[in-house]
Order: sequence, then structure tokens, then C-alpha cells
Amino acid sequence: MHLKRLVVFLPLLLALPAAAAPPSVWGESAMVKVRPNLAPRVQPELHLTAARNEFVSFQVALHGGNTGLNGVRARMNALVGPTSIPAADVTLYRVAYLTTVRPSVPGTPVGPWPDGLVPDVDEIAGEGRRAFPFDVPARETRAIWVDVHVPVDAPPGQYRGTVEVTSSQGAPARVGVRLTVVDATLPSTPSLATAFLVWPPHVCNAHTGSPDCPVAKQEELLARYHRMALEHRVSLSSGFPRAPQPWSAFEAVWGPFLDGTVQTRLPGARLTSFQYVGEHTAEGLMEFTAGAQARGWLPRAYDFVGDEPPYGISFEALRQNAELARQVAPELRTLVTTNSRELARHGLEELMDVAAPVVNHLDGTAPPFLGSQRATYEDFLSRPGRELWMYQSCMSHGCAYGTNAPENQPGAGWPSYMVDRSAAKARAMEWVSFLEGATGELYYQTVGMLATAWTDQFRFNGNGDGTLFYPGTPAAIGGATDVPVASIRLKLIRMGVQDYEWLKAVSDAGDPAFANKVARQLIPSASKVPDEGEAFERARKKLISRYLELTGAPALPEEPATPGTPPSPETPAPPTGTPAPAPGTVPVPEEASLPEPPASTGPTGPLESAAEAQAGCSTGGSTGAAGGALLLMAWLFMERRRVPARVRAPRRR
Repeated sequence: MHLKRLVVFLPLLLALPAAAAPPSVWGESAMVKVRPNLAPRVQPELHLTAARNEFVSFQVALHGGNTGLNGVRARMNALVGPTSIPAADVTLYRVAYLTTVRPSVPGTPVGPWPDGLVPDVDEIAGEGRRAFPFDVPARETRAIWVDVHVPVDAPPGQYRGTVEVTSSQGAPARVGVRLTVVDATLPSTPSLATAFLVWPPHVCNAHTGSPDCPVAKQEELLARYHRMALEHRVSLSSGFPRAPQPWSAFEAVWGPFLDGTVQTRLPGARLTSFQYVGEHTAEGLMEFTAGAQARGWLPRAYDFVGDEPPYGISFEALRQNAELARQVAPELRTLVTTNSRELARHGLEELMDVAAPVVNHLDGTAPPFLGSQRATYEDFLSRPGRELWMYQSCMSHGCAYGTNAPENQPGAGWPSYMVDRSAAKARAMEWVSFLEGATGELYYQTVGMLATAWTDQFRFNGNGDGTLFYPGTPAAIGGATDVPVASIRLKLIRMGVQDYEWLKAVSDAGDPAFANKVARQLIPSASKVPDEGEAFERARKKLISRYLELTGAPALPEEPATPGTPPSPETPAPPTGTPAPAPGTVPVPEEASLPEPPASTGPTGPLESAAEAQAGCSTGGSTGAAGGALLLMAWLFMERRRVPARVRAPRRR
């Protein structure tokens, strides 16, 4: 009889309106790409660790619940500890989304991917921009990105701060931040040389509508891009106007970037590389070399004599360029993007100073580059002044669409700067550089599709290939001054460069074996970069702890586990049969004491299919909560009918 009543009652339950799922706010790792379908979770406080002069990043994620959020704003107070880390060292950004139509790797969901970072107050001109307010649609997730730069003179210790998020719906929500500053200082100029290239006409076109803007305008725009790059620990080695000009004029504009006197939050930061961009003539090479040498810049200068022969240049033309440079400017380094086999086959070892193979040829998956090829460069590197650099290309995702699919399986794959690859892929290149003994990194372009960056970056079969910036025009982000806007990928590259510093610091302090072990455990080979972002954070913590131990500095304090924190959303959560804990809500003030909302039964990981991704909402939202509520009500109904009235607990008054 009870079962019959339940059968009659269940349709009535199912006909009830879905239980309300309130909006929620939580702290999120920088190693998670917060897509609109990301399910909410609980993380009211973030624990960060950094050295002095290091940048740390994190996110504040917002889920719209059943109602959405309107007029979202955020601010962060100073972090207070042994001293105060001021607001000037904190930058908040609204995460913008690039909608992909075709995936970089087959099987990757298409649709909106987080990448552009619209600043609240930009770090170049110091102007207020249109980061806030913004809206969060119902049943979707958005994110706020936060950068914190630890000042050079910050005493070690515990610092605390709060990100306060407000909306038109109600009282603010708060995410706490606890930052441990350790007794170490990262250099402003990285130990790893970088040569990230820029084609000035692309910058002109994106900001002025014409690729042929005057030299003065080019200098104005390029100087801002250089500053942004230095703050992200990379050097735009070719970012100079191509028009001939006297050394005095060049020095007046670009001297501060080469001398380390330009204003950035990294005091003394300077370019680690400097490319000759003039005509490849004897006169031009001699004049450039003499001017760079007189100013102390020659050790960082190089002549890019050939790119990817025989495709970008013939081996004959490459030899001619290199021989000319050797004859008229022997002190100027020559650089070529090729591998050890081609250097030897064409007898180029004596003509080249920097060999830069693609990562797929330095630690490959197929003959003749199967496994690490580092040993094949020993003869070349035994010559005085020789260096091994490295670069990644469309081979990381497949220059011919789908060609690298066997390597790019879930949880593995090559380092990649594509928008629709995991955060871990963008952070991995510098770890591989350390493992292979490379001392520099080349990237062929950073503004390849700058003019259409906000809407389309598909190039060489990849979303974002050769584009790491967005054009921060007043029309796009507000304000009055054109500035570059960083991508999330540029932030992740900076993390990788900082990781390289920790690897080098542990090695220099006396334990290179430990540094190599940590790096190799994280990345078994260049084609097996994991997608779990937190694995990078754990590896970094191991390096920091070992460095502190080697230098006799105070050890890291133990961090208490955050209750209810699931695995990184970049990695599917293991099945536990236990619903995810309910997140906090925006409208509820801190002082309120209200019952917890129903727990979500949805997954914590990203959607796997393109159809689900296009739906644009989390499967862990109101439907799952309503289903759980219905089952609970049905169970309570059965229990109520089964328990005699005389043994029911008395109602509290």
C-alpha cells in the first residue's frame, strides 16, 4: 500500500518546478581554463607561494545559477603580512572568450575558450578599462583573473588578502587569499633567453587600420608591447621598425629596453635577445655589429640567417647568409632553426652559433628523432660560444590537420600555445627546455592575427598559433590609450619561465639531480605533457622546498587541506558516488547563517563532447540539484510513513 502511494506521489514530485540553484563564487587555480560549462565547486580560500619578485596568478570563478548575475564587479585589497603588498602590485582582469569554430586538435570541444584578459586598470598606461561590470548568464560560468607581483623588498612570511565580488543581486561574496612569501628572490631578467618575434605591420594594422603607420607611431606602439612582454619575462627580439635610422635615434627609444632602465614592475628587466632586422648586406651587418658592441649589447644580439631550411630558405642561401656574417661581422651570433642532423649533413657547424630545432625533433616520437636527441648536439656545443635553443610550432597540434593526433591523446601531447589546449600545455615548454639543456626559446610570431584576435585566431590549423596578444584599442577595452592586452597563454608562459628559474636555482644550489628528477616525473618526454594543472603546482612546490632546504632558509609551512576541494577541473574527477559540496552564493553576506543549498550531483570536469560544449551550460546545475531534491523528498516520504509518531524526534522551538 505504501508503494502504491509512492508511485502516485512521484509524478506529482516530478511536476514540481526545479529547485533553485543560486549563483556561486569560488577561488580557482590559474591552471584551470574556466569554460562556460565548468561546474561550480567550493573553494573559499586560495593558498599561494612565491618568491620576492615573482608573479603569482589565480582566478575567481562565478557561476550564474538559475538566475544569472548582473553588474559583476571585483576589487582586491592589499595583502597584509610582515608588510603590505600594495594595490599597484595587484591587477584584476575580466576573462574574455574566443569562440572557436574548428578545434586545434580533433576531438577538442569547439565554442568559447577563455584567453583575452581585459584589465581593470591596465599595467602600461595606468588607465581604467572596461573589465567591470559584466554579466554572468544563467547556468554558465565566467572568471576573473588576478595577478600579484611580490615586491623585491617584501619580507618573507604569511600575507593575507581578499577579493570582494559584488553584483546587482545582493550582498558581496569574498574569496580569501593566503600568500606565503619565501626567502628567495627571482631575477628580473630571466636566465632563459627568449626570442619571441613581432612583425610591426601587424601591430600597426590592428591599432591604426593600416599596416604602414609612420615610424613614430610604430615606436610608440611597439614600446608598449615590449613593456608588456618584459613584465611577462619574454623578449620581443625583433620588435623594431624596419626603416633605417641612425644609432643615436635607435638608442634613444630602445636603449632603456636593452639597458634595463625601462619602467616595469620587474626592476632592471631587460631584453635577453636582440635581432638584427636590417638588410642582409655587408654594410648593414658591420654597422649593426659595431653599434651594438659599442653599447654593450652585442652578446645578446643575433643574426637570424635562415628559417627551417629547405622550406623557409634553401640550404645554399642559408650558407651564403652565414658566410657573409662570418666574414664581415664574426662577433655577431648566427641563428638557424634546424636540427643536428641537417647541421652535420650540410657542414654548417662552424657557421652557426645558435641551433634552434623544433621540440618534436629534439625529443621525438618517430625516427630519425625517436627519443631525446640531446646527445647529437654535443659535438656542436663543444665549440666555443655555441648554444642550443628550441621552439614549438604547428607540429605540436598538427600542421596538416590531425597529423599529430596519436601523440595528442587526453592527458598527453606536446607543449602548445593554442587557445583550446590545456593550461598545462602552455606552461610546459620551459620545463622541456631545462630537461634538454636548452638555454633559449624562439617563437616565430606573437601578433600574427592581432587585427582579428578578439574574434578569430585560427592559423596553421591552430587557434592562436603565432598570436599571444590582443589589441587593446579604446573601442575594444575602453580608456584613451592603445595598449597590448595579454592572453592567458602569455601568463602561463611567464609561469613556465619562472619554473625554469626554480629548476636552475635548485641546480645551482647543489642538487641538479633533484631538479631533473622533479622535471622528468612531471614530463616523462616532450610528447607526454600532462593536462593536470595542479601537477605543475606540486612540482614547483617541491623545487621551492628543496631550494629553501639547500640554502638554509625557513621551510614552507604545512598547508591545511581545504575541505571539499575536488581534483583540478582540467582532469576528470574519479567516480566516488558522493555529490559535490555546494558552493557559496553571491547574495548571502558573510555574517549570515543560512542552511547550505542542495548539493550538486554534476561532474566537476569539463564536458567531453562537442555537443555538450555547444550547449554552453554545466551539467552540475539546477537539473542535478532538482533530481537530488526529488529523490530526497521521496525517501523522506517513505520514512515518514514507516516511523510511528511516538518515536519521532520532538520539534525544536
